[in-house]
Amino acid sequence: MSQLIAPSILAADFSELGKASQMIDRSQADWFHIDVMDGVFVPNISFGMPVIKSIRHLSDKVFDVHLMIVNPDRYIKDFKAAGADVLTVHYEACTHLHRSIQAIKAEGMKAGVALNPHTPVNVLQEIIQDIDLVCLMSVNPGFGGQSFIENTLDKVRSLKHLIKVKNSKALIEIDGGVSSANAMELIECGANVLVAGSFVFKSENPEATIEELKSIAYSSPSK
Repeated sequence: MSQLIAPSILAADFSELGKASQMIDRSQADWFHIDVMDGVFVPNISFGMPVIKSIRHLSDKVFDVHLMIVNPDRYIKDFKAAGADVLTVHYEACTHLHRSIQAIKAEGMKAGVALNPHTPVNVLQEIIQDIDLVCLMSVNPGFGGQSFIENTLDKVRSLKHLIKVKNSKALIEIDGGVSSANAMELIECGANVLVAGSFVFKSENPEATIEELKSIAYSSPSK
């Protein structure tokens, strides 16, 4: 498959969120990545359903919503109504992960599971066949602009092996510290979706930066 680029609007200027969304829509980006934080599961608060709903009409591209919240099951229907296409919950936040995954799929969304940097990929071996996407956090969740954790490369390789052994169709997404400096290596290790926040929105020309990442994705061998 062709690797996907998903700019994270968490890094955008919130006072111009509409303009940022329109830029992503006209760019070569494949998905919108939308981080939802509650100030409990992670030490920061971002935005929720009203903001997602307010920008949903600006694009037909996939809305990849990443829930960094406690008790995510309470809000699954609400995020579907707001416009989420992919809904990712954290392994560390779900007491009954299989039930959470099934509830997401019952609403017609793709189901993702995120792993914090300290969580090994083997915790997913009994459920990997039910997951559409695994989001590997390559920084500690909660804030943008952090440095990439190099051990993530080994985790990508391990996860890719688990997916192959279990005959899963899950995509591997990398979230945190992604840039043109590590994009190729991540893809070569097995990553399918690259989330880029600060690297895109802190650049002089975010649209051109997305194009740069997409060109790297196109030039890399498909895994």
